[in-house]
Amino acid sequence: MTFICPDFLEFQDILKKMRVLDDKIVYALNTSIPTESFKAKVDASSACQDLYEQIQKGHTERENVIKNCIVVTAETVKNLKIAKEQQPDSLDILKKLKFEQRKLRLLRTELSVEEVIKEKTGKLFTEKCRTYYKPNEL
Repeated sequence: MTFICPDFLEFQDILKKMRVLDDKIVYALNTSIPTESFKAKVDASSACQDLYEQIQKGHTERENVIKNCIVVTAETVKNLKIAKEQQPDSLDILKKLKFEQRKLRLLRTELSVEEVIKEKTGKLFTEKCRTYYKPNEL
């Protein structure tokens, strides 16, 4: 997914799509856990386990995408710094360097946002599923 790294807006759009489960976690939990009248018809522990696995997979994928783009952008910044040393008067290189440095800061911020999302989702999951499924990671 390195092709999304150069365009930060596209990167954000893809992350938004990847975060759908986390954004709708309350709905997902409510549809996974049966009400009292349906307890006999639905296996809540396997539903919670499946949901947990989906959540973990999404978190891992997003974190990998973000970290990959950080690595790619950091490399671009490094190359532009070298180019700037070789051509100190080039406004074009300076402009690109500033742009890439700004993007790198935004990508690092997304990593922090991801931690907040993981924490919120984990807390909601634990509140709703704790009696049905207890993953080792929590």
